[in-house]
Amino acid sequence: MPEQFNGLFIQIDSLTAFLVIILGLIGGVLSGFIGSGGAFFMTPGMMNLGVPGVVAVASNITHKFGKAMMGSKKHGEMGNVDKRLAIFLILTSFVGIRIAVLINSWLFKGGGDTHGAGQGAASNLYISLVFICILSIVAISMLRDALKTLRNEEESGPSKKIIELLSRLRLAPMIYFPTSDVKVSLWILLVIGLATGYLAGTIGVGGFIGVPAMIYVFGVPTAVAAGTELYLAMFMGAFGAINYVYQGYVDLRLTMLLYLGSLIGIYIGAYGTKVVKEVMIRLVTGVIIILCVISRAIAVPMYLRQLGFLDLNPNWDVYFNNISKSFLFIAGFSGAGIIFYNVIKAYLQRRAIRAHLMGV
Repeated sequence: MPEQFNGLFIQIDSLTAFLVIILGLIGGVLSGFIGSGGAFFMTPGMMNLGVPGVVAVASNITHKFGKAMMGSKKHGEMGNVDKRLAIFLILTSFVGIRIAVLINSWLFKGGGDTHGAGQGAASNLYISLVFICILSIVAISMLRDALKTLRNEEESGPSKKIIELLSRLRLAPMIYFPTSDVKVSLWILLVIGLATGYLAGTIGVGGFIGVPAMIYVFGVPTAVAAGTELYLAMFMGAFGAINYVYQGYVDLRLTMLLYLGSLIGIYIGAYGTKVVKEVMIRLVTGVIIILCVISRAIAVPMYLRQLGFLDLNPNWDVYFNNISKSFLFIAGFSGAGIIFYNVIKAYLQRRAIRAHLMGV
């Protein structure tokens, strides 16, 4: 890594610091509401503020470690953590993280104009494309599932088609996990762990693969899947942070600023799950992710231009970035707004009921 960076990739003025805290706040609200780490919002948000993609991922995965530690402790107290399952997933998740770190580091050091605006353009493009591909699939699946539920309210619970298919294949050796009460092939465990680690290390979002895989592939109960993923994320966050720190890509200023917002937001979002219907959570999540994907897609021509693949006016970069930023913040503020509205509405209703009872 060029020595002149000294681990500080951008100048953080008061406005930038405030916006990073807002990113953390909204990301925390979405995290508590959805059950994901909120990285799908915070990572591209930092990139829109001028943070190189690899630094945004590195700083966010470091931030993820602390949040996951708090969340897994709470889930552990409720008996929602299958530690044995998490240990098997950890085996290859570390390999996936290591592969992701090496690819991101190599692209950042070798891609783009290392002396101008194109610094890190190759890694920015790579992170954006992985982000767009993976989260498009996730968002479309969520929306289809939510709309299907709305059309047929009698249908409840996750689909068991994949579980039934794999159970017929019987890919030995099969391992039984008492806490989740499921039996899973070792080979499938290793592949899911590898994919989860790779995505966590590449875009900072691993839970969107880990949680659905545990529910739809392994047959793990939803609450145990969420708790186990947080327990796994604690170790992945620590390992990812160590790897990125060694490469010099973690900006602790960004990590601390994210914490300032997210540790408040996560409690608001968690309360929101108590007052918002589950199907609405999936709809809101799907729409927010789609808008975040569009935001990243709008930034892609800017990176292609910086790498010399598109012949565009460099002055257009600011327009691409501003439009991308607008879509991202529209997604975040609209999602957080829905949650805040329902939280405040529920609070006022409870307060009115309490006042009525006291008046009686």
